[in-house]
Order: sequence, then structure tokens, then C-alpha cells
Amino acid sequence: MASIEENFPRGGIQKKPTEKTGKAPKPTTEQDNLFDVRHEEQSQKRKRNQEDLGKRKKFKADRKAGAKDNTMNIEPLTIEHLCEGMLLLGCIKEVSDFELVISLPNGLTGFVPVTQISDAYSKMLSKQVAQGEVLEDLHSLLDMYSPGMLVRCIVTSVEKSADGRRSIKLSINPKNVNRGLNASALTSGMLLSGFVSSAEDHGYLIDIGVNGTHAFLPRQKAQNYIKAVKRGPDLKIGQNLNCVIEQVKNEGRIVRLSVDRSEVAASLATEQQNWTLSNLLPGLVVKAKVQKVDPLGISLTFLSSFTGIVDFMHVDPDKSINYSPNQVVKACILSVHPTSKVVRLTLRQSFLNPGGSPNQLSNDRIGAVVEESTVKAFYKQFGAIFELDDGTHAFARLKHLSKNRKSFKPAAFKAGCKHKCRIIDYSLMDEMCILSLKYQVIGARFLQYQDIHTGDVVQGRVLALKPIGMQVKVTDGIKGLVPSLHLADVILKQPEKKYNVGDEVKCRVLECNPAEKKLFLTLKKTLIQSKLPILSKYEDAEPGLITHGFVVCAREFGCIVKFYNDVKGLVPKNELSAEPISCPDKVFQEGQVVKVMVLKCEPEQERLLLSFKLSSTSAPEGKSEHTPKKKQEVKYQIGEMVDVKVLKKKENGLEVSILEDEGNVIASLPTVYLSDFVANCKLLWHCLQEGDVLPRVMCLSDKGDRIILCRKSAVISAVQEEQVVRNFSEIQPGMLLTGYVRNVMHFGVFVEFPFGVTGLAPKVSMSDKFVTDTKDHFVVGQTVIAKVMSTDEEKQRVLLNLKVSECSSGNPAAESFSLLNQYFKEVKEIRNLLKRRESGIARSLCELMPGKELQLVVQDVKEDGSALFSGSCVKGLTVTATRYHLGDKSIAPGEKTKGLVLHVDVLTSKVYVSLREELLKQRPKQQLKENSQHSAIVQHIAEEFAIVSLETGQLAAIPIASHFNDTFRFDSEKLKVGQTIYATLKMVKVNDHGVVLAVQDPAKKNVFVRVRKESETTLEEMLAAAVTHSLSVGDIVTGTVKSVKPTHVTVAIDDKLTGSIHASRILDEVPIDSFPTHTLKAGQKVTARVIGGRDVNTHRYLPITHPHFTRSIPELSIRPSEIEGKAETLKDGTLKKPELYNVGQTVTCFVKKYNVLKNWLEVEVSPDIRGRVPHLMLSPSTKVLKHPEKNFKNGQALSATVTGTGVTETNLFLSLIGIPSLQQGTITVGVIAKMIPHVGLTITLPGGKTGKVSIFHLSDKYTENPLSDFKVGKVVRCYILANENGKIQLSLRQSRLNPRNSSKVEDPEIMSTKDVKKGQLVRGYVKSVTPSGVFFGLSASLQGRILFQNVSIYYVQKHSLYEKYLPEGKFLTAKVLGVNKKENHIELSLLPEDTGMPSVLPESLGLPRYSAEEEKREEEKREEDKEKKEEHKLKTKRRRKSSEIEQEAKPKKRKVCPTDENDSGIEVYYREEEDGDQEEEAAENKSKLRKRGEAPRLQVSTGFTWDEDMKAVDMAVLNQKEESSESEEEEENPQSKPKKQTKKEKELEKQKKEKELCKLEAALMDPSRQPQSADDFDRLVLSSPDSSILWLQYMAFHLQATEIEKARAVAERALKTICFREEQEKLNVWVALLNLENMYGTEETLMKVFERAVQYNEPLKVFQHLCDIYANSEKYKQAEELYHTMLRRFRQEKSVWLKYASFLLKQGQTEATHRLLERALKALPTKEHVDVISRFAQLEFRFGDTEHAKALFDSTLNSYPKRTDIWSIYMDIMIKHGSQKEVRDIFEKVIHLNLAPKKMKFFFKRYLDYEKKYGTEETILAVKTAALEYVEAKSSLADA
Repeated sequence: MASIEENFPRGGIQKKPTEKTGKAPKPTTEQDNLFDVRHEEQSQKRKRNQEDLGKRKKFKADRKAGAKDNTMNIEPLTIEHLCEGMLLLGCIKEVSDFELVISLPNGLTGFVPVTQISDAYSKMLSKQVAQGEVLEDLHSLLDMYSPGMLVRCIVTSVEKSADGRRSIKLSINPKNVNRGLNASALTSGMLLSGFVSSAEDHGYLIDIGVNGTHAFLPRQKAQNYIKAVKRGPDLKIGQNLNCVIEQVKNEGRIVRLSVDRSEVAASLATEQQNWTLSNLLPGLVVKAKVQKVDPLGISLTFLSSFTGIVDFMHVDPDKSINYSPNQVVKACILSVHPTSKVVRLTLRQSFLNPGGSPNQLSNDRIGAVVEESTVKAFYKQFGAIFELDDGTHAFARLKHLSKNRKSFKPAAFKAGCKHKCRIIDYSLMDEMCILSLKYQVIGARFLQYQDIHTGDVVQGRVLALKPIGMQVKVTDGIKGLVPSLHLADVILKQPEKKYNVGDEVKCRVLECNPAEKKLFLTLKKTLIQSKLPILSKYEDAEPGLITHGFVVCAREFGCIVKFYNDVKGLVPKNELSAEPISCPDKVFQEGQVVKVMVLKCEPEQERLLLSFKLSSTSAPEGKSEHTPKKKQEVKYQIGEMVDVKVLKKKENGLEVSILEDEGNVIASLPTVYLSDFVANCKLLWHCLQEGDVLPRVMCLSDKGDRIILCRKSAVISAVQEEQVVRNFSEIQPGMLLTGYVRNVMHFGVFVEFPFGVTGLAPKVSMSDKFVTDTKDHFVVGQTVIAKVMSTDEEKQRVLLNLKVSECSSGNPAAESFSLLNQYFKEVKEIRNLLKRRESGIARSLCELMPGKELQLVVQDVKEDGSALFSGSCVKGLTVTATRYHLGDKSIAPGEKTKGLVLHVDVLTSKVYVSLREELLKQRPKQQLKENSQHSAIVQHIAEEFAIVSLETGQLAAIPIASHFNDTFRFDSEKLKVGQTIYATLKMVKVNDHGVVLAVQDPAKKNVFVRVRKESETTLEEMLAAAVTHSLSVGDIVTGTVKSVKPTHVTVAIDDKLTGSIHASRILDEVPIDSFPTHTLKAGQKVTARVIGGRDVNTHRYLPITHPHFTRSIPELSIRPSEIEGKAETLKDGTLKKPELYNVGQTVTCFVKKYNVLKNWLEVEVSPDIRGRVPHLMLSPSTKVLKHPEKNFKNGQALSATVTGTGVTETNLFLSLIGIPSLQQGTITVGVIAKMIPHVGLTITLPGGKTGKVSIFHLSDKYTENPLSDFKVGKVVRCYILANENGKIQLSLRQSRLNPRNSSKVEDPEIMSTKDVKKGQLVRGYVKSVTPSGVFFGLSASLQGRILFQNVSIYYVQKHSLYEKYLPEGKFLTAKVLGVNKKENHIELSLLPEDTGMPSVLPESLGLPRYSAEEEKREEEKREEDKEKKEEHKLKTKRRRKSSEIEQEAKPKKRKVCPTDENDSGIEVYYREEEDGDQEEEAAENKSKLRKRGEAPRLQVSTGFTWDEDMKAVDMAVLNQKEESSESEEEEENPQSKPKKQTKKEKELEKQKKEKELCKLEAALMDPSRQPQSADDFDRLVLSSPDSSILWLQYMAFHLQATEIEKARAVAERALKTICFREEQEKLNVWVALLNLENMYGTEETLMKVFERAVQYNEPLKVFQHLCDIYANSEKYKQAEELYHTMLRRFRQEKSVWLKYASFLLKQGQTEATHRLLERALKALPTKEHVDVISRFAQLEFRFGDTEHAKALFDSTLNSYPKRTDIWSIYMDIMIKHGSQKEVRDIFEKVIHLNLAPKKMKFFFKRYLDYEKKYGTEETILAVKTAALEYVEAKSSLADA
């Protein structure tokens, strides 16, 4: 009947949705959507239709009326109408590598993943992924599909994203699209979708998705189509075809197809093709009759009995007015709904010829703004149709007609009204533009990817943070990626700390690819804010262009800098900086933003040469006139002296202009660089004003945007005297360098020197005194003198020493006096500056000098005894005298007195005076002599000096510091006022200072003095080399050896000039392994010839014609042959170029050092030729290769073979073992690069090649763990087995490496079947377990097979057991049963009787033996034979017996069945002792078969079962079967049947029936009987209405029959029926209902039930149950969101925090749990804290980090030691999880606590029980002793 109803629907197809509404109401009625607004009358009618559904079924007239009403419910298709299984016609909009974007009717869009094309295509994709190689037959989607193609689709899912958007997932797989078809339904003329599944000789096999049908397309039928589509000579696997069935054979099993375009275009679906509503396909063209015309569309009838609708968007625009009822039209099916069977059609002409394609819109039209578009029609619930300026029609959805609903005015959209709009999309399936009238859309800068251009600055919102970068939403349709390299100017290790989802960010477009919809952005501020030109194509890179880029790679050859649109260029090493940089990768970091200048560009080759030296050329023309002169135009050399004028005073320094350049160049003079003295820096900044001129300031650096200047006299003199290093290579240990503190860290001080070299003085090397805090010793900017301790060339690091004992010259008196003298010189300059000021205070300060007497008036006397004074000569100044300087005088305010000036502090305008008589009394002036010693009394202490009074009455100044680095002294070392010291006078003239200058007597002062070491003279050696000379190549010079280094010797040619002799220029014939430089000694006289010169800065060799040759370091030679040779032969240069060295040539080289990081030996061949020897080419000995740094000494001469030359002209690649041969049979060395379990090793060989070692070639003896003796990086000797096609096979067997000395080979090599004999025992490794047996590896190329009967003596039903006990790589011994040499087959056995080894399957598994199984089968066979003989006699008896067997076996069979099509999803546990084993097996099978991610079952723990109890139920049915069997028997044997029953027989039969009825009644009355129908359940719930378990069983009964709605109804009944007092029972039902909705409902229905449950129950319990449901069904995201809600709502509930902690730990989120504990302690009351911490710790022990758990317990018990309950918990857990030592430690802590005796007794008893169980006699005795000691201590206290 169903099929008739389906094929011939009465009253149209609208009847079905009416029937279905009760079961599956459409969600569209609840959601507000553009196309989903209905008329009120219609919705009321629909409700009435649903209410009176039962009545309407009875009346045909009513049914027709209902159909008629529904027919007019025409509305466009919306996403709410879509459901899984819905068929649609779509048009390909976009094609990418992994998906097709499909345009669907009514402006919808769907996506087809690459895995949903066809089965054949998916199979090839899987094969390619598995093999890892590109398959030739596999073509990309771009090769097979193009925009505009029509395809049939089926909806697979409608997913909802986090932001609320819904995504339509589609499939075009014919298996899904054509699943309504079967072989018998196929007829000629049908138009189907097919996909090429394979190409054969005479045609193609086409997949049409019909089971049991093979479709074939002859090659000649496809030729015209192949030529027309122009996609190659053949059809491709996975290609979509519109196929017409030409012929059907063998009842549809074989079908012949045609793809001829004319045949396809002419195809028409007819009644003869037997289409039904279950197999009707979109894309079919039908003849239809207009039923009714409505403003919203048309209703049609087609194929005689089907009804369909055409919405207003799919009416032919040319004929929309002319349609009339009963008019015949051609229409194309657009969609078919799977449940309601609503069919939608289109009348547009483009779709009426199958195989065609709809009209497309030009890309430049999308995004265009149309100034005037005319309204053609307005549809109140849906939108409006407009006519554009070009006459085409367009559609605007309701939400796009205005900004929001409130601002929408329907009157503005009457026909003829004009509006400004913007085209935002084009719907291919509707052939209409999609418009928006929103002003924010019309004015939007970006609408699609095509609108975005490289370099645009855009605003976006953070969507997500991923490992590859950050996803940013620019607009609704545009998303971009900020790669992790571009998240900031520096690389962020934890970007989540800087950015949060939803943050607004400002980005710049790096690259935009509209075709692939890829947008790359940067968040680097420097790039975003850059005003320089954007370099986005090579053609724009003109020489001289300066722009910003970012470093993507820094290597030895230089840096690769990338710009926009993936434009990149190279900055060679020589263009990185003015100073040479040896290791660019240490200076430049990946991602660093740099400013570069274009040197050269070749756009065709995409080559770009760049430079970081921006000043090498002038700025590009046309820009200089708009910008002030920058440093690119005027270059100041470091050390150049200039005069500057102060422009502006800033907090950290001065902004000045350089006077030499007419004030156009702006520079910066930091405050800390104003003076060598910290006090003078502050003072000078304070005194300087805008407009002041500072003479003789030095340029310190010219690297940033501004020039940095310096006024430190010590630094200036160091630069002028060439006491500096210009680059890292010039630094030598022992040098003394003047610099300034760059930064002060807790671990040390960073010191910077002129020319940018920086070093670190560690904390231990900062001072001769113990350093507690580094900030007490040095401040940033302070001048220091540092001694170089060591250098690290690889890391470009310098370690310094700032100890005064190491850095002083040995004459502290001279050093300290020079500091004091320099200080007062600077103070004099400041005084001169102040004299020019107009301010009276400034002048007063200048006039006051130490030693001057003043007439003062006492103003105030303070509590500390000090006094303040005033006077006419000190107006505006603060004059003060300390208590000490008041002497014995008692003064009062207003009193006049005399005072002597001790010190004037200009910075604070303070004058310090003394009233002491010994200072004021007049003494005859005595003649003072320099260097005379005097005793002196300290009168005043300033920052840099102290004022002392001599015995002659004169004042003197002594320095506090003896050295620049002498900055810290303990309190005991500090000078104190009134202290007597001894001073030595150094300057006896008072001059402008008012004091004489002296120093403390060194004899009376504890200072550290040392003699300067000889090694420190290297500074002078290096600096002397820069002296100008007149030497030329060939000159003979004499000199003295100054120092001997491993690879060169420094020679002093005269007092100033220094030369160098390389190790290769000492001897004519250098003995190998000798050290040539050791033949010379310091002080030795040598005669040498000049052979070249090196640049002072770069150390590069200069040609003799170079202008700087006269300032080079001469390179010398003392080779006898070169000294005796003629000078003319040297004019062309004796230094050999690398290109003149040939591969294979032998050279002598000298070890420079072994580079541990790069794993190569660095050598020098000649003064300008360097070389590298890779690690594996150092020696054939593995001992040498293990520790190469110990076997090669610096300066050692080696003989090497040239293997190649480097990129630069000064590098050779060398080998100490010759050019390695990797031919078969040779032995070489290698390094293990990779270890592959069960396969072998990958080894790196000399020359950079790699080889493979099989596990069978690792040793002569196989082991269980063959790779255990190896590790990555180990050096090994290898034997080359084969070297073919670039693949090298190796062996590490000792029998190969040392054939003479090798011991017995336990496992010989098996190369082929010839090496294997029958009966032989062989060892090897399991390769795999397959259905045909176990495959066993005997060698790398040979495998044997073990049949399952030869694996074990036990019979195994499940092959998974073999996989468990025979995993891949398992080491076993096997016996050879047979060898088939022709087919290379080897049969093996693992049986114990064959191998002598234990069985591979343990006896404990309890498996049956093969022999027992066979005996059982034979016994069964014998019984069957016996039964056959007695068949005739026992026929009836045997039948009854079989029915009894069925009766017993039936329930068991059903229980064991692992799956059931009608599986309800609810498990009810029951107990039947007799079937226990079967139940366990069934449960095991179910758990294995349950899919991952499947929702858990509703679990009911009761005696209920789905199976019938055969002892009590259906007896009547069985008896009926017996009767029927008897009657059949009687029919077969008519002779034995009596003709008539006697009276007695009738009586017996009556009695028999009565007995059966009694049995049936008894069965129904039996309380143990299980319910079998809804009526049974109704009876049960009536008897026990408050039992939730019965209601749950009732729900499970309906769910087993997949009647979800009935199960819901039962739940609702239960909630109404159960008494309101039974809260727990009600809660059980609510939980079951939540579980049901979680498994079978939607998120919306689940939330509705949840909200109701919260209202009627205790909310916390409902929340917790739903969290458990989410967690058990693996919906972790929803669970986490719910937990967050709970924490806000129930923050005072301890259980919520604990439950969330348990959830997080089960997810492995340990760190999140730690953070949760902190939050919990803040939220919960203090009294709960201990318990919460304890519970958290317990959870950590179970699921998380045990160490953290221990720490929690320890910290808690330290704070609360008397919480014995926590101690007990901790003990229990540690006894279970911890070690014995840890447990004993806890017990020891407890028994030493001061607790109540009762508690102590308890803990001692536990300790003793533990030791009795786990300890020894000694430990037990120790516990008893401790207990006795405790008792004695307590008793003694009691006695006391």
C-alpha cells in the first residue's frame, strides 16, 4: 500500500508534510528568517489541519481542500528547510584543491569536500595518502570541474559554527544522490549523474550509485563529449557526467550509457520511465501543467500525478505575467525534500536543456555600486526584486533592505521606487545579482578579497589563535591569517597572553590571493606604521629605493629579506654593515624588521640584491626636497669631533644640532654621556639651556635614526689614541678597554665600547668585594675600564673583568689624582657657563669658593643640631652647617656669626659652611710643596671628593674613588667627618678651585695594586698595525717576534709597524702533524719578505693598487725559497685563489679550531684561504670521530684532499681521508641519523649521502630489542651491501666488517630461498598478521608465512588475539616446513613440538586445543549419521526436540547478538546466572562495535530484559506450533489419520486446552514475568506510578522500536504522574529525558528540557547531571561551557569546583586545574580551604600530576599539622601510589608531632601495621622503639 501511495499520491504531495507534522514539526516556525514569515490565516489553517488530522483522513473532500491550501504555501527555499538527505540541483561557483563551492537555489551556498566526489576518487585519494607518492591517474578537482557546471547534490549535514553561522555540507557521490534507484527501476531514456570510476580498453566504467548495476560508456560514444569539453584526450576518474541510459540488460544489472551532448540536452523525464517520489532526481526536465498562479509563484502538476512549486525567483522573467492555469510548460526539478516530498522546480530557460549552464556575471560587476535601481516587486516576508541600470533583475533580502528592522519602511519599496544599492554577490542558480541597500555595506571599503590590495592597512577582530598563527576577521566574508612570525616585532612564545579572541587589531596586508581566498597579514608595528614605499613586485624595485622588509633567513652568506607578495631579496655578507659581521645568524633574528636599500634587480629572474648600508648612495631623487637632511645624506664617522648647539632638553638627554652642518643635522646627547662623572652628568644637564653651545663633542654611533654623541673625556681620549677595538675579531684576551655601562642586570653588567662591541662582566668579576646587589656597584652610563677575560667567536660573546685589581695601571695615586683633576676641570667649565647667566643666584654660586669667609645671620637651629643661615652675599641660597661644624658654639636665631665655605652644591643651590675656630683663625700662609705628605682632618664629604683641612689651616680636596671602577665601599671603609687621614699633595696652587688637590697616602690606605701583565700589550700590538707605511710587495724587512699564535706570528717591523707571518709561510716543506709557528719564539729576530697586506678593519687581502694598501697590516713570509726569490715574481701576488685548486688535489692546512656546533674542523691553507673538513671526513677511525676536538690541536699541520670549493672565493671543502668511495663492498664510517622501530636505521655517510640498515643487518645475533644498542648521533662503521639508483644498503654485521676476527655467526644472512632448507630452525621478526596467516621476516628481502594452525596448539576464534601476542617486531624462532623456490614461498611453524620453544599463546587464556575441537566435530558427524538411519522412526520426536532446542536457544542467541538494527540506545542490565558467560561476551562485543564518539546508553540497573522468559511466556504459541507440526504430519500420512474423534478424545483435548489457558494466566500473573508490550507497561505503571525505574524501562521499550516521540511522551507522562514529594524519582526521569535529547534530539530541544528541569528540580543537581551527560558523550566543549556557567552561579558550592577539577584532569588539562584551585580558594570560605586543597590533591593523584599532589599535601600539612584526617588520607594514598621511603618519611613526620596521646597511638599502630606488612625485622623494631620513647617522654612530663 505504501508503494502505491508513494507512486500515486492522492491530492498532491502536500499530504505528507501534514502527516509528518506531529512527528517532526518544522523548526522554521520558531525562528525568525527572511523567507520564513507566513500569513496569519495560513498558520491558523495549518494548526487546525494538525488538530483535526484524524478526522481529515476520513474525508476525501477535506483532503483535497487541505492539499489545495498547502499548495499555495509557496515560499523561497531557506536554510531552515534543508535537512539531511535533501536532493538539490546546484551550480559550481568556485573550485579549490579540497572542495567545490556550490551555488544552490534562492541564494544559498553549499560545500562539497573532496572526499564526497565518488567512491573511486576517494579510494585513489586514500591510496595516494598511504603511499605518499603522487598517482598519475589522480587528477585535481581543478582539472575536472569548472565554475558554471550543474551538479546534482544531496545534503549530508547542516552544521552550526561558533559564531551562529550555518554551513551546508553536500555530497555529489552517486551512491548518495541516486540511492532511491535500484536496478529494476532503470529504464532507457533516464537521465542520471555518473562518475568515471575506471578507464578500460573499449570504454569507461561509470559509477551511477546503483547497487548490483554495472554501467558502461563505450569509447566512441564519449569522443564527441571529450572534444567538446577540451579537458584532455581521456575522461578522468572522478569526472562528473550527465548520462542517458541507452540500453538496459539482465534486469538492470548491465546498463549502456551515452554522454552525447545533443542526446542529453533533448532528454525529458516521462511517465514511461516510472519515476517515483522516492527516486525523483533534481535536474530532470519535465512537462508540467500550471495549476495556479500566485504573486509568490506558481504551483504545477507533472508526470501525471506529482505536484510541485515554482517560487517567484524561478519564474521565467519574460513570461511571468502570461502564465495561466492548465498551461503546459517545460520545467526543471530543483529540489526534492526527503520527508515532506515537496518538489521545487524552475521555469528559467537556462535549466530547460540538461547539460547546459546558467548565465554568469563578470567578476568586476560584483562589488559595484548602482546609483539608481528600480523596485520591480516587493515581497513582504522575503525581500524585493530590483531592475538594475543594465536591465537585469536582482534580488535583495529583507535584512539587506535597511540597517535594522526598526528603520525599515515598506512604503519606500513600492514598485517604481528608486534606490542606491551595491551588488554583493551573484546567485548562479537564480541568475540574479544579490543586492544590499545598507549604507554601511555600500560604503564598505572591502566587500570581497578582490577589493583588498597589498599594503592596505585594515582593521580586524581576532577569531582564533592557532599554532601557525592568528586568524583575523576583516569583514563578514573576509578572513585573514597573521603568521606566528608576524604577531609582533619580535617572535612571541606565548601569543595568547598578548591577544584574546575578540580583540580589535590593526594589520597590514602582506599578500592577498583572491582566487584561493587567502589573505596574509602582519601585526609588526614597524611595518604598519612605515611611510616608506611598498615593495610588492620585482618591477618596482628600482636601484636606490629604500623600504622596510623583514628577515626570513640569516646564514653565513648573508640575509634573505622578504617584502610584500612574497618578493624577497638577498643582502650579501659585505652589505650587512659597515663593520664586518662573521656570523649574521647571531646578529639578525628571523622576523626582524629592517630598513634596506635596493642595489640591483632582475625582474625576469626574480633576483633582488639589497643592502643594509643605507648611506652608500644618496636618497632617491625628488624626496630630499620634502624631508630635512637625515643621516643618509651626511655621514659622521665614529670618533669625529663636532661642536653642537642645544635645541631641546629632554628627560633623558639633550637634542642638539651639529654646527659644522649649519645646524641641519639633528643628534642626540644622552645625559649619562655628558661626563665621565655621574655627579657632573646631572649638574651639566641642569645648567645647560637651549641655545648653549658645547664644543668638542664626539660622534659615538650613527646607526639609528639619529646620531648619538658623547662628551666622556675618557672615551674620547681612548678613541683618539686608538685604544679601541672596531670589531669582534680585534678583541684579544687581556686587553684593557674604556667603555660605559650599557645595562645592569642581577647576574652582571653589560659594558659597551665605541664602535658597538659589547661584553658582559659577570657578578663574580665585577668587584674585588663581595657583590650582593649589582645596582649598588654600577649605574647605566657610568664610565668603566674593562679587561677582556675571554671571547666566544661562535656566539660573538665577550666576558669582561671590572675588578680594580685587574684593571688598574698599578699606580693608584696617579689614577685617582687624574680623576680628581678631570672632575675639577669640568666643574670649572660649569662655573664659566653659570657666570654668563643673568640669574643672580647663578652668579652668587660662582662667586662662592671653598675657603671663603662669610658674614652670616643665624636663621634657625634644627633638632639634629644643624643650623640654617642667611646673609646679603647668599641671597636665594641655602646655607647650612652641621652640628660638628658649629663646634662648641651655642648660637641662637638672629645672632650674627662668621662662617667658612667648605663646599658649594650648584645642583641644589646649597652652601656648606663651618664655624669651627680652628678653621676660622688666621694662620700665616706656609709654602706647600708637591708630593709632600700631611695629616688632614675630613671636614665635608661630597659625591666625588672630600674636603679636608691640613694642619697648615688650608683646605684640600681628595678623591673618594681611586679608579673609574672603584664605586663601592663598605661602611667601615667610608670616610667620616672628623676623621684624620694622611694626604699627599699633588697640586699646591689654589687657582679657581679654592682648594689644593691631594690624594690619600697609599701607605695608609688598603688598596689593591698589581703589575701589568705582558699579555696586555696585545692591545698596542694590534693598534700599531694601522700605522701608515710605504712597504710594497717584495720588500725585504727585518723585525722582532712579538707574539706566537697557533696559526700566525706577530712581528714588530719597527717601533710602530706590526706585520704577520702565517703558519704556511714559515717552512718550505711542512712535516705533517708538526706545529710550524712553534719554531719561532718571542723576541727572536727574523728577516721576511712582504707578500701582501690585510685591511685593518675587515682583515681582507688588498691588492697592491688599493688606495688603503699603505694602511694595511703587512703579510710576511720567512720561507727560504721566497726570501731568496726575486721581488718581481711576487708583484702579481703569490696567494693562490680557490678556483685554482682542483678536486682531488692534496694541500697542507693548519688547524684553527673544531666547530662543535657545525660539526666540522676549521683550517687555514694560506693567509687568505680557509677550509672546512666535515666530521665524517676527519678519520676512518670511530675513536677519533667520537672526540674530534681532542685529536686535533690548534696550529697542527695536516694533509688534506680538496673535495670542492665554497660559495665565497676563500673557502675550500677538504677531506682527511681522501675522496670517499661508496662502492659495493667497501667499509666506511657513518653517523646514525634516524631510528625506525621494526625497520632499522638511517645512517649519514661521508659526502652527505644516506644509507639504510635493515634490522637483519644490525648484528650477527638477533635480539628482542635490536635497536637498543644504538642512538641517534652514534658513530658506526658500515659495510656497503649495495649502491644502486642512489639507494645505499648497509650492514653493521661484524662478519662483514671483520671477516677474519668475527666470532660465530648465530643468525646467518638469508639472501634467498636457496639459503633455507626444510627442517631448519630460523630466527626472525613478525612482520604482520593477515587473514591468511602470520608473515615472518627472515631477512630484508625474504618473508615466510605461518598458517594459523601452525602458530599455536590452541584453537583461536578471534584473530585479534594473534595481533596482541604476535605484534609487529616480535622476536621468535620458527621451523621451516617447506620451501617453494619457484614462487619464493616459505612455510614455517611456531608450534612447540617443532621449535622446542614455549607456545606463543599462553595456557592461561583457557583456549580449546585443536585436537579437542576436531574430536568434537567427528563426534557430531557420527551422531548425525546415526540420526539419519533412524530418521523414519523418530520423525515426530525429532521435530519436537528441535522445537525445544529453538525454545532454549532463542533467548541466548538474541542476547549474544552484538548489534541490533532497532537498538534503542538504552541498556538495561539484568542477571541470569545460567547465561552469565554469554552476557559478558555480548557486552564485550557491544563495547567493541560501538563507534567512537557515539552517545552512551541510558543505563537502567534492574532485573528488566528485552528478551522473553521462555519458561513462562508464549507457551500457547509453542503449542500451536506443535499442533501445526502434527497436522502437517497427519497430512503427509493420510493413512494414519483417524476420520473422526471419539467423545473421549474430545474430552481430553478440552482438558488440554484448559490446562494451557491456566498456564498462560499463571504466566501473566507471575511477578517475575517481564512486560512485552505497551499495555503491559501501562499495567505496571498504574500499579507503581511513582517508580521511576518502570517509567525508564517503558521509555527504553519505545526507543528500542526507534519511536522517539513516544519515548518523549512517556517521559512527560511520568513527570505528570509521579508524586511531587518523590523528588529523586522525578529527577531520574528528567535525567533520562536529558539523555534522550542528547542522543536523539537537537541542541535546542536539549536546552529546552534542561531549562524546564532546572525550574522543577534543585538546579545544582540538574547542572551536574547534564555535565556528566556531556562528558560521557564526549561533548567536551559544551561540558566546559556549562562548568563555567556553574562556577558563576554556584561559586560557593565546593562540589562544583571539585567536579570541574575532575573533568579538567581527565582531559589532561593539569595547568588549568592548578589555576582553578587558586580561583576556588578565592571564592570559597576560609574554613573550606583545607578540605578543598586535600580533595584537589586526591584528584591530582588519580588523574593528574602526582608530584604536584604531594606538594599540595605537604604545604597543607605544614600549615595545619594537627589535621589528622588529612594525614590519614595522605598516608592511604602514598601507601597505594608512593615508594616505601616516601611512606616512611610521612610516618616519621607524624610520630614526631605534638598530638593527643589517643591520636598518636593510632598513628603508631598504623606505622607498625605497615612495617609488619612491607618492612623487615629491623624496621618493625625501630617503630616499637620510637613508640616506647614517646611513652617514656610523656610519662616523664607527667611526673614532672
